[in-house]
Amino acid sequence: MDATGQTFEPGADRETLRPEGDSRLRWFELGLVILVAFGGPLFTAVYSLGTQVTSTLASSTNGRWAYDFVHAATALLLLAYVLSRRGADFRKIGLRWSVRDVAIGAPLVIISYAVQRLGYQSIRYIYFVLFLSRPSYRPASAFFGHLGWFAVVFALFNPFFEELIVRAYLMTEIIEMTGSSALAVIVSVGVQSAYHLYYGWAGALSLACQFLVFSLYFARWRRALPLVVAHGFFDVYGIVRLMR
Repeated sequence: MDATGQTFEPGADRETLRPEGDSRLRWFELGLVILVAFGGPLFTAVYSLGTQVTSTLASSTNGRWAYDFVHAATALLLLAYVLSRRGADFRKIGLRWSVRDVAIGAPLVIISYAVQRLGYQSIRYIYFVLFLSRPSYRPASAFFGHLGWFAVVFALFNPFFEELIVRAYLMTEIIEMTGSSALAVIVSVGVQSAYHLYYGWAGALSLACQFLVFSLYFARWRRALPLVVAHGFFDVYGIVRLMR
């Protein structure tokens, strides 16, 4: 009871402040997961824009791929911990196992590839109209170099790492905390495109078209497995091409 005669239940002040506190904590956890997962790759991608492809990027060995695998696994373990604090798991952000979801990955591959190629050609055309030259694209072979056998292992794991964090988790959190699917799509595509800047501006922008298809699908259906399957196809296909 205070001086006005009003009675307060124990813990009432904490209940009043809890929603705001939970929101701040969720934003902090979201930023932490994204920083741990993509801070290093983002720095490397941005740094590579102003330099020639470094020997580190162009000399991928089994040790390098194993390091990337450990990094991705650590980020997913951090995400699992963050979700567990709220009594949730990967199913809460859309990872549900079903044959139907695996099958949906096939049309996603076709649609996203078609949109990506359309974006690629559009960027080339617009750039030519503006500057009377073609934009430069860095081929994957320029910075992945030699591929050890562990590259295949990473290619199978990487789709879970990227799609669960930069798509499912990031978009779910933004949608739930802001109510804006459009903002979630923009942020997801922006973050994912940024850490692919080692392809150059034109390459990252053309990939952004593919990421846009993935993000729009998730915003509508909130299912992650089809995206993992589609992403996995592109990663494995890219590794096979480089090995040949």
